[in-house]
Amino acid sequence: MMRTFFTPLFLFLAMLGMAQQRYYTDPVKIPLLLSGSFAELRSNHFHSGIDIKTQGTTGFPVYAVADGFISRIVVSPTGYGKALYISHPNGTTSVYGHLKAFSDEIEKYVKEKQYEKRSFRIDLQIPSYLFSVKQNEEIAKSGNSGSSGGPHLHFEIRDTKTEEPLNPLSFGFPVKDDISPKIFSVLLVPLTNNSHVAYATAPKSYPVVFYDGKYHLKNNSIIPVWGEIGVAVQSNDYFNGTYNKCGINLLRMSFNNEDQFTFTLNRFSFGNTRYLNSHIVYDQYKTAKRRYIKTWLEPGNKLPIYTHNGSGGHIFPIHEQNGTIEIELQDSYKNKSILDFSIVGKKASVQHDSIKGKLFVYNKTNTFQNDSAQIEIPAGALYSDFRFEYRTEPTSNEFFTDYIFFHNNTVPLHKDATISVRTDNLPTHLQSKVIMAYVHPITGEYSAAGGRHKNGWVTTKTRNLGVYAVTVDTIPPEIKPLSIADNKLTESNRIRFKIKDDLAGIKTIEGLLDGKWALFEYDAKTATVTHYFDNERFKLGKNHTFKLTILDYRDNNTVYEAHFWK
Repeated sequence: MMRTFFTPLFLFLAMLGMAQQRYYTDPVKIPLLLSGSFAELRSNHFHSGIDIKTQGTTGFPVYAVADGFISRIVVSPTGYGKALYISHPNGTTSVYGHLKAFSDEIEKYVKEKQYEKRSFRIDLQIPSYLFSVKQNEEIAKSGNSGSSGGPHLHFEIRDTKTEEPLNPLSFGFPVKDDISPKIFSVLLVPLTNNSHVAYATAPKSYPVVFYDGKYHLKNNSIIPVWGEIGVAVQSNDYFNGTYNKCGINLLRMSFNNEDQFTFTLNRFSFGNTRYLNSHIVYDQYKTAKRRYIKTWLEPGNKLPIYTHNGSGGHIFPIHEQNGTIEIELQDSYKNKSILDFSIVGKKASVQHDSIKGKLFVYNKTNTFQNDSAQIEIPAGALYSDFRFEYRTEPTSNEFFTDYIFFHNNTVPLHKDATISVRTDNLPTHLQSKVIMAYVHPITGEYSAAGGRHKNGWVTTKTRNLGVYAVTVDTIPPEIKPLSIADNKLTESNRIRFKIKDDLAGIKTIEGLLDGKWALFEYDAKTATVTHYFDNERFKLGKNHTFKLTILDYRDNNTVYEAHFWK
């Protein structure tokens, strides 16, 4: 099949204003109701597509939105689960995620590759001649695979050359939306040591109300401020016919009728998506679970979506003068909301906490070490300077160290930091089982953060500051049969198990049927593994020997064996 790829100018023109006839048709032939929008704020990333609701069920036909060829196939227990990528002649790639099944021809090909590689998890680059597809050709069934929170189709359009996701709602899909973004509150943040908001050095939030066609502060109060001030807004967008919280497309902030800060999110790169943690007020998200979108730019935020007046969006009030701040929000369909409120400059001496901790600079490598712990944060991992604080607290008997407080979890990291903790009382026979545990600062619950023992130290890489301690994992995984009892099957076409690991996490899953490797599908969110009986690869109508082995990341393993007739 002949392929022609147009220049990025095609994409630019298509997103600004398409021809009357749409290039892409709908990926499903049901009403396009959305539960997720492009660039919606997610944990550590921007959402890279749209989530199309599938009426709470799976199995709807999924269609190619344009002519092209299947260029990539991924199967994973997490992420997009079962996913297809189709490259199109216009220089874009469409992506279809969380699928239940591929079309028969693709499903057969994938299964052959899984058996060839002896792996459920695969990521295949597909030659262009292998699977040509036509617009509206059925390619899959919708599902709930991978890290999906419920049945839906995750759909993307990417620039094929850069692999950057593009806003699908710029391409004319028939999604109804005449609802303006909703604003819930505004946050004012002192940005320097001599700044204050309402005579306090801490950020302060203000609820808003809607009247006269725009949002205002409740009670229409005028906020006294001084120094450099940052403003952030809490908002969600909504689509017709759904109640799901989605994201905005554009923000513009002005001060005294002069534009200060603007961004538009119609494309981004996966390499930049973690800058979301600087796009929002991160400590408010970690402590209050509220995502406030900033209208100012931190020096370490390299996301190329912002324009500003040279001050990075910082507000500089003038003593005894009122100022008006206006924030405009838009969604992908140009529905608009405006928040308007006033501040007044008030010089004042404010009480500061005493300066503690070592200054860490955002654009340099920063280190801290003592006899018990070390941390190294590389240049470019921080979005702004901060003062690093360290302390320890005693732990319980399940740990081999104190709780080590590498600052706290309200400072985000863009790159991995390396942390090391000394373990003088760790027995030699447990060194291979060691785990660096990340400890929740409130609940005390902990999770594995990797780690290896060497020369008396346990070291790991992490993108989370906070509380750590060293423990071990010596407990093998658990296997619970769901469809076999007393060597008899309770399901006719498959054999299923529930699996669980104590801490380190599942590393490998191997099923052997009559001594031959058998494909087990792994759904991480339900912790189930399933083998569907395959009469092309295994002789049925006989007694079988069966063995399932689960290995965790500290080489603890569990074996389940059985005999059954099938």
